[in-house]
Amino acid sequence: MAAASRTLSTAEERREEILEAAERVFAARGLHGTPTIEIAKAAGISQAYLFRLFPTKAELFMALVERCNARVLRTFADAADAARAAGEPVLAAMGRAYIGLLGDRNLLLNQLNAHAACDDPAIRDEVRRGFAQLVELVERASGASAEEVRDFFAQGMLLNVLAAMRAEEVDEHWAQVLLKRPPDVGCP
Repeated sequence: MAAASRTLSTAEERREEILEAAERVFAARGLHGTPTIEIAKAAGISQAYLFRLFPTKAELFMALVERCNARVLRTFADAADAARAAGEPVLAAMGRAYIGLLGDRNLLLNQLNAHAACDDPAIRDEVRRGFAQLVELVERASGASAEEVRDFFAQGMLLNVLAAMRAEEVDEHWAQVLLKRPPDVGCP
């Protein structure tokens, strides 16, 4: 009987698989509440191999934050390009694209977890770097004023909080007031 052939993954492919598993596991429990053994199990690898590719849990979390930041940045850039091509307002298109991202609960919770983990200087620096890139992109792509950009991001942070608490499921006055988005800040 011939031995089954096995396809070996490169370290980079394995890192991506680990980050996919980490995205799910960290979303549920955050940086400090997630044991690395759970991430290793979710990725189908040993904890020792996890630490070979990501020497510390903080480095793994920071790589996840970088991945989340890159996804939001790419989504904003794609929305801006599509809006310009269609002759539509760029800021509104980026707002709609972000609302679409909020449907990914793991992304949403990991963004909030990243903010909660800003007591770690390296993670704080990565969160700041991600915001700096987003602000620069929004300013450049939309041509919006500083006040409009600030309102855009303030609206986005409110949307994060509302999505995290699933406010759309609440039929109460406070939820209805906060879920009504003003049309002039780029979010429909």
